[in-house]
Amino acid sequence: MTRTIVIAATPTPNGDLHVGHMAGPYLAGDVYARYLRADGRPVTYATCTDDSQSYMVSTARARGTTPGELCRTSTGQIGRSVEAMGISLAQLPPVDDVYRRTVLDFVTALHRQGRFETRTVRMPYAENAGTYLFDGLIKGECPSCLAESCGGSCEGCGRPNHFDDLIGPRSVLDPADPVTSREATVLVLPMENYREELTAYYEARRDVWRRHGAQLVREILAGPLPDIPITVPSPGWGIDAPFAETPGQILYPWIEAMPASVYATWRAAGEPEGPVDALWRAGSGNRLVYFHGFDNVYFWGMLDLVMLLAHGDRYITPDANVCNEFYELENEKFSTSRGHLIRGADLVAEVPRDLVRFYLALTCPEDQRANFTREGLDKVAERRLRAPWNALADRIDALVTDPGEELPVTGEGRRRAAVMVERFRLCYDLPSFSLTRAADGIVTQLGRLLEAERAETGDLLLEVRTLLACAAPILIDVAAEAETRGVKLTLETGAETVTSFLLPRLPGSAR
Repeated sequence: MTRTIVIAATPTPNGDLHVGHMAGPYLAGDVYARYLRADGRPVTYATCTDDSQSYMVSTARARGTTPGELCRTSTGQIGRSVEAMGISLAQLPPVDDVYRRTVLDFVTALHRQGRFETRTVRMPYAENAGTYLFDGLIKGECPSCLAESCGGSCEGCGRPNHFDDLIGPRSVLDPADPVTSREATVLVLPMENYREELTAYYEARRDVWRRHGAQLVREILAGPLPDIPITVPSPGWGIDAPFAETPGQILYPWIEAMPASVYATWRAAGEPEGPVDALWRAGSGNRLVYFHGFDNVYFWGMLDLVMLLAHGDRYITPDANVCNEFYELENEKFSTSRGHLIRGADLVAEVPRDLVRFYLALTCPEDQRANFTREGLDKVAERRLRAPWNALADRIDALVTDPGEELPVTGEGRRRAAVMVERFRLCYDLPSFSLTRAADGIVTQLGRLLEAERAETGDLLLEVRTLLACAAPILIDVAAEAETRGVKLTLETGAETVTSFLLPRLPGSAR
């Protein structure tokens, strides 16, 4: 049977995951994966820490530690936060020799096929440190929107910038260090060589991308496509490039994302025998879906796609990129450096996890920036979810005198339950996937069921059980409690009887 490989953007282990991260790709990927499993479709949900990123160097310097120690500490924090939030990702795999071999095999195959070209480029250079600067080691003005940007791509407009594109560059490690530019000979993968394939790919998927991400792709395709760096001068951190043309350089960290995802999938699948990339082979028939933020549209939507296309017809390509906008905290950007954040693990220690997941789903930034407030969480989760849910549980308590009794269901009850399933399918399936609409659907159905007058108790229970099953990808704890009580959660609605049950209640916040 066809397997869906769900990949969440690879987290950089330079800190823990906060609520802004969770409300983006990680919760969305989790809900999608849980829905597929509940629908009987095989799925592997995986990611891998992005250890080689230059942000490891800059963050470690700022914190007075080493990149290696920062990586170890942060990877543990990320794993604990993912678990605390109930994100059903496979365990974060170790970045070990198998990982590095997978990355090197992926890129050396392209090198042997002559896909890379040598370029002599000008790169920013920190004169006092005597080092070249790229990505998280440099800041300046974005040449496309003039906002402050790091290297690689602009967080604001999403447009790429490589080598010496930034205006007024300065060193992140030492802002007082004069920055000039010097020539460096590197290997690149010319994205322009894949224009025809990229254009055809996006033309076939016009209805899959959300509007802002699709707009950015069109903007980039409208001009000359950039060269993808394959190697860069080493900052003392990363995987050594094995190519004779670029001695002493490392692999450009962003090109690791595809082989890293291949490796993470293999680990999540239990390390099956055969090639590590077998599940990603075109002949596997598997589907591939990415979840990431707008600031990664260029990387995950174009750079990584070209890395797959460059292998010819060897690999599957993503059916969809589900892209979110930024989630703000009290109307300001989440910031680890300023301490303006709430960690996911800290939040679920105070607020029941189902309430947190519901609120993040309801307010997640799908098509435009959204805002998190703790006051909003407490108020909305109580008024729109917990109070009506528990009122429905009270109503069922009054109706059900013998839990476990088989009750008849009428054709009308089955019809209503089927309508509910179809509405939630439109929220969970591609291309119309939407956490916000799914969470709002839970609220809508709760209100309807509270007001409904059913002649047959079995009809009401079938609809409530169906709501439980449809809400289960978001409300994971109440669904698990129902199953421990013997409630069989299913999206099938054709049964002529239903086993009576009592609806588990949702607990309240600690404060």
